Amino acid sequence: MADIAPPPDCFPTTVETLIIGAGACGLVAALAAHEAGQEVLIIERDAVPAGSTALSAGLIPAAGTVQQHANGIEDTAELFADDIQRKANDENDPGLVDLMARTAAPVIDWLTGAHDMPFTLVDDFDYPGHSRRRMHGLPSRSGQELVDALRARVEAQGIDIICKSIATTLFVDAGRIAGIAIRRTDGAQDVVGCRRLILACNGFGGNAGKVATHMPQIADALWFGHGGNQGEALDWAEALGAQTRHLGAHQGHGNVADPHGILITWAVITEGGVQVNAKGQRFWNEAQGYSEAARAVLAQPGGRAITLFDGRIAEIARQFADFQAAEAQGAVQSARTLEEIETRFDLPAWSLSQTLERLPETGRDAFGREFAGKSLAPPFCAVRVTGALFHTQGGLIVDDRARAIKQDGTAFANLFAAGGAACGVSGQGDAGYLSGNGLLSAVTLGFIAGRSS
Repeated sequence: MADIAPPPDCFPTTVETLIIGAGACGLVAALAAHEAGQEVLIIERDAVPAGSTALSAGLIPAAGTVQQHANGIEDTAELFADDIQRKANDENDPGLVDLMARTAAPVIDWLTGAHDMPFTLVDDFDYPGHSRRRMHGLPSRSGQELVDALRARVEAQGIDIICKSIATTLFVDAGRIAGIAIRRTDGAQDVVGCRRLILACNGFGGNAGKVATHMPQIADALWFGHGGNQGEALDWAEALGAQTRHLGAHQGHGNVADPHGILITWAVITEGGVQVNAKGQRFWNEAQGYSEAARAVLAQPGGRAITLFDGRIAEIARQFADFQAAEAQGAVQSARTLEEIETRFDLPAWSLSQTLERLPETGRDAFGREFAGKSLAPPFCAVRVTGALFHTQGGLIVDDRARAIKQDGTAFANLFAAGGAACGVSGQGDAGYLSGNGLLSAVTLGFIAGRSS
């Protein structure tokens, strides 16, 4: 349980900027704060920084970057904001959407230019809901590489990260955060003072009770996020009287290899792949997005589905380390004929042939999905998948400096929230999640919080 309490008489150590959480959000915040001349300390519960970032594909959407210009892509923050709002049916705070959309490109260019992080643009397939190609990632297209690279930059700047330490209590004095209490994994306890505090401790997807309360429709899904996402930020928000919003918002994913537990990139769908149930039949419009796919897949018999694609698509997917791992572990099966795929996955004979025959070469199908001549051809590939909850998208409401907002509408003087601790831009549920929204919130609000004073 996350608590608040009056501060002790003195703190043995006090820093200017204290950050709880060393995922992408906390590490970006630390780099930004350090660049602004602040003394920074990060508290991290794991032995090595990882968080939800390490479990993601590590892709950050941004509009108007150097990489886009180099690829001849014309994009703007306004167009990006429109895409975010369209996906979420205008359920987001437009000011927050605009803030993130116009901050994303400066962050990518800053990480690339000032910190030598080799971001490149994903330029060979489209993500649903994005009207331009604006996903940026490191060479392996993995979140583990992203968090490792950020940590290396933090360490190179001489910023301290105290690992194996859990923040348990916020010390509050006349409405200001004075410091925190820390419990180490060996049982030792300590206190640290601060002039300002940044909550970068992600959401509450690992807390079954909170998930059941705020998003019961996904409560039985596989939890694919970081176990440390226990919702301390929500507890502190309630105790402090901070406003929260959209606590039912979350990112699901309907393409996690089962039982291997490996994320299969949604590129296998956007490039023309389909999902079928135990009868070998399609059951929804896969083009809607991977977040809402979790509910669609979980609604099928056994909560499972088969994702069917082909060798051409597999070549595109191999740029992702997770897909390579799925192939190495045998999760992805390849065969020359659909009949062989049916046998391997216990599907009715001729079911896949009949399913593919119903797909139009162009135009919309019965589910409303539009196809553009990307028909599947041998060799065929398939993987058994299930639906999962990746991370929550609701949280503390923040202003344009990433400061948490009180119930009376004013901002806390020195409490900041970012990433999964803050309310994101994914609307009220799962269907409003636009690809990359999680890391978008992490790096933009982390950057803003770090530079604020």
